Amino acid sequence: MKIKYLLILLLALIAVNTSAQRKKKKTPVANNTITVAAADTLARPKLVVGIVVDQMRWDYLYRFYDRYQANGFKRLLNDGFSCDNTLIDYIPTFTAPGHTCVYTGSVPAIHGIAGNDFIIQATGRSVYCTEDTTVATVGSTSAAGKMSPRNLLTTTVTDELRLATNFRSKVIGIALKDRGGILPAGHTANAAYWFDDKSGNWITSTYYMNDLPQWVKDFNDQKLPETYLKLDWNTLYPIDTYVQTLPDNSKYEGKFSGADSPTFPVKTSSIYKKTGLGLIRSTPYGNTLTLDLAVAAINGEHLGQHDVTDFLAVSFSSTDYVGHQFGPNSVEIEDVYLRLDRDFASLFTFLDAKVGKGNYTVFLTADHGAAHNTAFLNDHGIPANVWEDAAIKDSLNKLLLKKYKVEKLVLSLANYQVNFNYKDMNYAKLDEDAVKKDCIAYLERSPGVAYAIDMKNAKTANIPDELRIRIINGYSPVHSGAIQIILEPGWFTGHSGSEAGPTGTTHGTWNPYDAHIPLVFMGWGIQHGHLNRETHMTDIAATVAALLHIQAPNGCIGKPIPEALK
Repeated sequence: MKIKYLLILLLALIAVNTSAQRKKKKTPVANNTITVAAADTLARPKLVVGIVVDQMRWDYLYRFYDRYQANGFKRLLNDGFSCDNTLIDYIPTFTAPGHTCVYTGSVPAIHGIAGNDFIIQATGRSVYCTEDTTVATVGSTSAAGKMSPRNLLTTTVTDELRLATNFRSKVIGIALKDRGGILPAGHTANAAYWFDDKSGNWITSTYYMNDLPQWVKDFNDQKLPETYLKLDWNTLYPIDTYVQTLPDNSKYEGKFSGADSPTFPVKTSSIYKKTGLGLIRSTPYGNTLTLDLAVAAINGEHLGQHDVTDFLAVSFSSTDYVGHQFGPNSVEIEDVYLRLDRDFASLFTFLDAKVGKGNYTVFLTADHGAAHNTAFLNDHGIPANVWEDAAIKDSLNKLLLKKYKVEKLVLSLANYQVNFNYKDMNYAKLDEDAVKKDCIAYLERSPGVAYAIDMKNAKTANIPDELRIRIINGYSPVHSGAIQIILEPGWFTGHSGSEAGPTGTTHGTWNPYDAHIPLVFMGWGIQHGHLNRETHMTDIAATVAALLHIQAPNGCIGKPIPEALK
C-alpha cells in the first residue's frame, strides 16, 4: 500500500511541476501545434540596392577578376553569395523583358513585356515597351519623358514592398535607359529617372510627379555630362596591360562618328559638340553619371534612413552601348568594366558610411549577355554568321504574294518572330494555319535557321525541352509573333557593319552567351558562398521577397534560393 501511495504522490508532483512550467513559459498550444513567440519587431535591411549591369556576360565576373579592386566586384564575390549557373527562362533576351523578369520573377507570357518593342497582334501597331502618350515629360522640353510602366501587366518586388509597408517604403528607379529605370521600379514607385539626350538632364514623367524634386534640379544644374565628356576617354591603365582583350584598332570594332579609327584616346570633348550629349551613353562616364545620381538619390530621399526598408533599383546601361559598338573582345569593353569596378567600390564605401555596413542588401545581375563578333568567330574557325532578317522578310512576302495575292503579309521579323498583318489576312479570308506552314517551310530551308516553331503548337514541337520551355515562357499571345525563329549557335541579326565586315555585337537568343547571367547577393541576411546548381532569372524576385518577408510579385513563377539566405 505504501508503494501505491508513493506512486500516486509522485505522479501528482510531476503534474503540478508540468503545469507550473507551462504557465511560466506561456507557450500557446492549439491543435497540437506549438507556436514559438516571435521577436518584438521584424528584422529587415534598411535598404535594398538592386543593380542590373546591361549586357553583362557571366564570364566578365572572372575574365577581368585579376584586375578588379578589392572593394568592387571582388567584394561582391568574396563577401557575398554567387549563383554561378543562373539562366534566363525565356526568349528573346533583350533589355526590357530582362529588367522586367528580374523584378517580377515572371516571363513575357505573363508580364506582357515581350521585347523592347513589340507588335500588338490584333492591330499590327508597333509599341515601345514603356511608351505612354497620356503622360508628359518632366524636366525637359523633349518627348523623351512620355513613358510609364502601364504596359507591364504584373507587380514587381518593389511594388510588393510598397504594398507590404502601406506605401511607407520609398522606391526609386534610375537608369540612362527609360526602360531600365521604369520597369524595375514598378507601378507604385515614388519615382523613376532616366537620361534625356537633348537637354543632358535626368528626367521623369507626369506618371510620377509634376515637377522634379529640388535635389534632382540641383544635380542637373551641375552639368556633369559636359564635365565628363570634356575629359576625353583614355584607358584607365597603360594600354599595353590590357591582355584579356584584342589589341586596340581591331577590325571587329565600330568607330565613333567622325573618328578615323576605333582607337584610344577617344576625343569625346570634340565629338559630343557634333553628336550631342547622348554620346555619354557610349562611354564609361555614363555609368559614373548613373552612380552619381544614385548617390544623390540616397542623400536627397534619405533612403535607408527610415523605419521601413527602402529600395533603390539602378541599372548601368553604358556597358550595353559599348558592347554593341565594340564587342566583348575589345579594349573598350575591358576598360568599361575596370572603371565600373571602381564605381562599385565607391558605391559600397558610400553605403557603408551612409547606411551602415551590414544594414543594406545588394544584388547584382544582368538583363542579358552578348555574343562574340561573328567575323571574329569565323577568323578563329568557329561557325557563325549574320542572319539578314530584312532580306528574309522580303523573300517571305514575295512567296506569300505569289500564292495568296496579298502584299506584305509579314509585317516584321522583330524579336526573331514572324509577325503577320492580320488585318489584311482576315480581310482576304486566308487560312492562318496554311500561311504559317508556308512560312515555316521556307524558314527551315533558310541558312542559319535551326527551327521555326508555330507558337501555339510549341508544346508538341520536336525540339529540345529547354528550347520548348523558353519559347512557351516568351510567348505573349497579345504581343508576340506567330512563329518563333531559332537560329544556329553563333548566328544573330541586328549586327552593324563596315567595309571590313560586321562590327560590334548584339544579343537576343537562347544560347549561353546571351542567357547565362551573373547573380550575386551581398549584405544583410545573405550567406557567403557559391552555388553551382541551376538557378533562374525568375528566382531573383522570389529570393528578395523571401529575404524581406513580403509576398512575391503576383506573376512570379520563380522560387527563392534558400542557400543564399541566412
